Amino acid sequence: MTNAKVNNILIPNVSKIPSDKKVNLDNKIGQGKTGDEFKALLQDQVEQTRKEHGIQLSTHAAKRLQERNLSMDSNEFFKLKGAMDKLKDKGGQDSLVITDKAAYIVDVPKNRIVTAIDKNNILENVFTKIDSTVIV
Repeated sequence: MTNAKVNNILIPNVSKIPSDKKVNLDNKIGQGKTGDEFKALLQDQVEQTRKEHGIQLSTHAAKRLQERNLSMDSNEFFKLKGAMDKLKDKGGQDSLVITDKAAYIVDVPKNRIVTAIDKNNILENVFTKIDSTVIV
C-alpha cells in the first residue's frame, strides 16, 4: 500500500451559524414549572427512600462521632439498621443500641441516631429516657 487514494468526501459547511437564530431555554430542566415539578418529585422520592431504608444522623451524633473518632462503616451501619428494625417490631421509641464499637441512643420512629458513645466510655455513662436496649 504505497500510494493510497483518498476518496473525496462531501462535508457540509458548518462553519457559519445564523446570527438571528435564538435558543429557547423554556424547557430546560431546573427552570420553569416543569423543572420545579421534577425537582420536587425527585426530592420527595429521596426523602421517602431515606425514611424507609436509611438512618439519619443528628447534628449532635455527627459531632460525637467525630470527637470520639468513631467511624460508621457498612458493617456498623447494617448492625444499627437491623437493631432499629427489631426495635420497630417490638415498639421501641427511644432506645440504646450497643455494638462492639460503640453505644448509640436512637430515635426509632424517625430512624435517627441521637448520640454515640465510644466503647471505652460506655461503663462511665448513665443512660436515661430509654425504653429498650439491643446488643448487637
